[in-house]
Amino acid sequence: MVKLLQRLELKQTLQPQQILQATILQLTSVNLEERILEELETNPVLEQMESANELDETPADDNDLDWEIDAYEPPNVFERKELKDMPIPQKKDFVEHLVDQLNLYDFNTQQRIVAEEIIYNLDENGYLSIDLELINDRFELEPNEVLSVLKKIQSLDPMGIAARNLQECLLLQIDKVEEPFAYTLLSKYFDDVANHRYDQLIEKTGCSEEELRHALASIEHLNPKPGMGHENIEMITVIPELIVYKRENNWIIVVNDNWLPEVQVSQEYVDMLAGELDKKTKSFIKDKMDNAKWFVDAISDRRKTLTDVMITIIEKQPEFFQGNINKLKPMKLQDIADELDLDISTISRSTRGKYVDTPYGIYELKSFFTEGLITSSGEEISTMQIKQLLKDVLDNEDKHYPLTDEQLKELLNEKGFPLARRTVAKYREQLHVPVARLRKKI
Repeated sequence: MVKLLQRLELKQTLQPQQILQATILQLTSVNLEERILEELETNPVLEQMESANELDETPADDNDLDWEIDAYEPPNVFERKELKDMPIPQKKDFVEHLVDQLNLYDFNTQQRIVAEEIIYNLDENGYLSIDLELINDRFELEPNEVLSVLKKIQSLDPMGIAARNLQECLLLQIDKVEEPFAYTLLSKYFDDVANHRYDQLIEKTGCSEEELRHALASIEHLNPKPGMGHENIEMITVIPELIVYKRENNWIIVVNDNWLPEVQVSQEYVDMLAGELDKKTKSFIKDKMDNAKWFVDAISDRRKTLTDVMITIIEKQPEFFQGNINKLKPMKLQDIADELDLDISTISRSTRGKYVDTPYGIYELKSFFTEGLITSSGEEISTMQIKQLLKDVLDNEDKHYPLTDEQLKELLNEKGFPLARRTVAKYREQLHVPVARLRKKI
């Protein structure tokens, strides 16, 4: 038997305007522009203002941190420029470049289709990303027929293209006649070469150390990613959300959104709502007007939040903004949240994927937040400083006798950084540095 029960509980739900504020805050400038244009199309009550908006600036004083509005407006170097009446040269992408080279061969119709199928299945590094068996089955061909087409494609420019693995890629680039020993190493002892087992290579091949060094030098000059740099991708342009620069003793914070369409609630619909309308029309206009007001307020709140977060970052990272860019203090998102009395999720949304242009370069806001470590002297430093120190040690080590993680740990401990070996290994991996065995040079 089903029982009916009553239960009293308290739930916290977000209002529609709060959801909109959170959504707008996490958007980058480019995505915000798309959202504004979309909102202008769907909401008739929202209209674009005719006058161009001005940059918002907030200066910071190094001495008393008295934040005031400044009317000075520098030229916006990130402003988009329209180049009219200028012919744009047509550039062929990497795939089209390879397809054009197929004309060098006298392919029949079937072979041409197979060749194009292979080319369109190359990954961003230039490797064949599909098994030949699948192409065999699709076109109902014998394996040797597809393989013969592949071999011809592998002779195209750049060298090493359409390889099925790294070994084949390198073998396609090495000259068997001019570099016979290097070719032998790649064809017969590839695993030993890849894992830097130099002693075993000398023992197995009977070569001298000088011969091995010469052959390895030839192999190191080969390109393991022949498609890299040629792939058809759009260049990603970083548009900073904020521009920070110093004038006299003040840090000026500029919200870089003057190029975005500025919107407002249409006065025409405000007057219309005050007039005589039927209930359905009035309800429709009121609903759209509420959405328009929330949208305009959300954009304004986004600008204010970004400025407040940047102000607090400057306050908490004084050494960085004095020019010591490697002297970041340990700082967490919660520190900014507590300072501004905001939820940590708000700080996360305002820093994720957003950049600031400083006199020292363009940085993601997230990069100012790092974990901390207490040194043996009791000083708290950022893990970013430890990684930089570790990088310097690795760059200057003797490559004939590279340091193991244990040796790196001992060296850092001697310098006053009490790290465990696994922590050193983690930082080394984050620096994209391989283990000692793979860093060894003969």
